[in-house]
Amino acid sequence: MQLTQNSTSNAAETVISFRRVSYCPPGATTAVLDELSLDVEAGEILVLLGLSGSGKTTALRLVNRLVEPTQGEVRVEGLSTMAWDAIQLRRRIGYVIQEGGLFPHFTVARNVAVVPTLQGQQPDVVQRRIASLLQLVGLPAEQFGHRFPHELSGGQRQRVGVARALAGDPPILLLDEPFSALDPLSRTSLQREFRDMMARLGKTAIFVTHDIREALVVGTRVALLESGRLSLVAPPNEFAQARDGLAGAFLETIAPSWGPA
Repeated sequence: MQLTQNSTSNAAETVISFRRVSYCPPGATTAVLDELSLDVEAGEILVLLGLSGSGKTTALRLVNRLVEPTQGEVRVEGLSTMAWDAIQLRRRIGYVIQEGGLFPHFTVARNVAVVPTLQGQQPDVVQRRIASLLQLVGLPAEQFGHRFPHELSGGQRQRVGVARALAGDPPILLLDEPFSALDPLSRTSLQREFRDMMARLGKTAIFVTHDIREALVVGTRVALLESGRLSLVAPPNEFAQARDGLAGAFLETIAPSWGPA
């Protein structure tokens, strides 16, 4: 299959751009990422798929400048991440990790309130935002807002993590294997709900996973990383036709059971 960067529209706005980006950790001799060039268009969910150590999480962390490129440039909304004020950049980006990364001593409501409170929003506005977001992720505030993370299931904690990432109304979401710790039924349900929610909200997202089934369900495009290099990027229906190399090996693990959700 030919390596292309398909987009949903020729006129689509590029929100995130990797321009020949390499990253080599301090003291290391081998690059984690090697000349990655990839654009992420407005409103899409780009899935970064790959084996452990392929550079997926590093690519994600380059976007919100938790790490900085050794070579090349990452652009967010047309501006190099190195030209952004790091705090302002991160306020434009919601970040979701496994188990949601919740503050264990905060209630659900207080976890969701962190970013809008830091933004200086009025308390009544924050409370409405909390209620709206918890309703959006299926955890009504009157039932779940007073609970603490340890009182929730894994799936519920992950939903709170997504709500918190959306609390500041960022145009971009970064998600690092957010559902990997969940049981299969919860995971499948959240994948579909997340995909549908993102379509309604129109956010732009990069979603990291090593699960090919999840990649094909969640993504509008799937980008396969192999030893720090981009191997293939295509919409799910095209990616699912791959037969060679690492893409074919991934697909063999689910064939013939996979079908679009």
